[in-house]
Amino acid sequence: MEPAQPADRVPADSTPPDGQPPADVPAGGEPAAADPTPTPPPAAAAGKSERSPKDMAISLLVLLVPIALLLAFYRGFLGGDQATTVDPAPAIEQARSANVFPVSQPEGLGSDWKTVSARYQTVENGANLRLGYLTPEGRGVQLLQSSVPADRLLPAELTSQGQPQGPTELAGRTWQLYTARGNQQALVLLEPTRTVIVVGDARDNELRELAGSLR
Repeated sequence: MEPAQPADRVPADSTPPDGQPPADVPAGGEPAAADPTPTPPPAAAAGKSERSPKDMAISLLVLLVPIALLLAFYRGFLGGDQATTVDPAPAIEQARSANVFPVSQPEGLGSDWKTVSARYQTVENGANLRLGYLTPEGRGVQLLQSSVPADRLLPAELTSQGQPQGPTELAGRTWQLYTARGNQQALVLLEPTRTVIVVGDARDNELRELAGSLR
């Protein structure tokens, strides 16, 4: 005879009610397989840079030194930043051979005046001889001698805004001081067969020096 069971004891039966899957089995009918891929550990936080401002300054200096040496070589040995000079003699000779107008050229200018361009060309209504200079102060000045009529030449070279500012005497000749484009000014010599213009952003004393040197 079996011992009596307590009235409130629940039978150890894992069978679920009709139509329900066991508690430890997913609804799909098969047990869920364990994921074999291990979860990667969290990425370590990036370490802070250990370079000090002094180290960064040294690195920058290492980069700048070769650049400075290259610039020094370029300027000291290759003539960097120096204006390329030209010989004006061929253009002057060409203008004289054409015999369209009397040709003058500067005389007595110092070696710190650099001739950087020289060109003679025939144009509509005449011919032009242009000589470009770099002054001792590093300014640009152009000397133009032309047979083009002044009423056409001046507006083209000085713009329509160019206005006479009064006469000035230079080496026995009467020149006219003119305003020009931008911050430029000009000295203009009007003659029957030619017009001479000295124009640029140079100081007044350098313009006068160039104009007064024409012979």
